[in-house]
Amino acid sequence: MADAAAVSIRDVGMTYGEGAQAVEALSEISLDVMPGEFLAVVGPSGCGKSTLLRLVTGLRRPTRGGIFLQGLPVEGPRSDVGIVFQSPVLYPWRNILENVLLPIQILNLPVRRYQDRAHALLELVGLGGFAKHYPSELSGGMQQRAAIARALVHDAPILIMDEPFGALDAMTREAMNLELQRIWQAQQKTVIFITHSIAEAVFLADRIVVMSPRPGRILDIIANPMPRLRNLDDMLLPEFGEKLRQVRGLLGGKGPSL
Repeated sequence: MADAAAVSIRDVGMTYGEGAQAVEALSEISLDVMPGEFLAVVGPSGCGKSTLLRLVTGLRRPTRGGIFLQGLPVEGPRSDVGIVFQSPVLYPWRNILENVLLPIQILNLPVRRYQDRAHALLELVGLGGFAKHYPSELSGGMQQRAAIARALVHDAPILIMDEPFGALDAMTREAMNLELQRIWQAQQKTVIFITHSIAEAVFLADRIVVMSPRPGRILDIIANPMPRLRNLDDMLLPEFGEKLRQVRGLLGGKGPSL
């Protein structure tokens, strides 16, 4: 295990069920994610991407191998991880500020002490004027921004994102990619980002993990040295197109590019 890694995954395998009904979801996954790194994971549907995130967050235990966050073994859910799902999962009866503060209540931390941070995060994600609004009053993109603020409110150093923009329309998704890049640079979190979009992975990530069909294995890890801050016009650059081709080639020419 690399001592400097924020996340270390060592020879991890995951099998669901037993005997003839057993399904091997992941096989021999080893990976280090460095502090402050933005790592994207792409692969075909059913390759175990979301399973891998559930293992990293401690929501499930691997069948084989071990996972370490900041040098400590993952043996269950951890307070040093923030999670953003594909759906914002906001409680409709709580206003946006109350939704953002929910992890503070769950962790039994003093809510009043974190209110200023919650307001600052809402400003950071462009929702400064919506603290007292309810989820039904916000668009899908705005709700997902609130979910990102909620994942950041307890200042966890590691942020896990499971296809957070997959349900958004193309224009909103592009805007959220720009927004997430800005938030990540401001907060300097370690991010593991699952996506089906090759272009999204290339736009956002420092490195891109490409996974095989089930059982999921790491086919390759592609470094992406394109400078920051990236903008949407960068998608027209030859080096961006080369990264797209490299990832798509590993996936056998399959998979969405946008």
